Amino acid sequence: MERGRILDVIGTLARLGLAAVWLVSGGIKVADPDQTYIAVKAYDVLPTAVVSPVATVLPWLEIALGVLLLIGVGTRAVAVLSGVLLLVYIAGVSQAWARGLSIDCGCFGGGGQVAPDATAYGTELLRDTGFLILAGWLTIRPRTLFALDGRLENRTQPRHRSSERV
Repeated sequence: MERGRILDVIGTLARLGLAAVWLVSGGIKVADPDQTYIAVKAYDVLPTAVVSPVATVLPWLEIALGVLLLIGVGTRAVAVLSGVLLLVYIAGVSQAWARGLSIDCGCFGGGGQVAPDATAYGTELLRDTGFLILAGWLTIRPRTLFALDGRLENRTQPRHRSSERV
């Protein structure tokens, strides 16, 4: 297998993997909006008036990112947005850990206060860093297999007519 094809396969796995992360995470949050509100509030960084709008929009943003990655539309832009969102999540978990809060991140459901020995900040940060690496790969090399990006790109390219007269 040639190098370019191998990189395309790696990119495809990264795209589909990150899509799955966003679709599962967003789907779980949409299914339980009250728990999503509790999870967002537990970080204790947003003004109370902003917690509800963030808890409402966040799952739908994650689902939108997941769908776009799944079908492969705007892969680089979606990867950049994914990276930004993941950095926000990493910052949120890091500040909670640094401040001594005892919360579940709420990344895949749940969230809110937990017993101090029930926190998993290190694991959550490693996991999100892994997701960030996937987003980084797609930012640098968004070309993947089975993506609509390639088909849309081909349609916007000017067609050359071999019978054109000069």
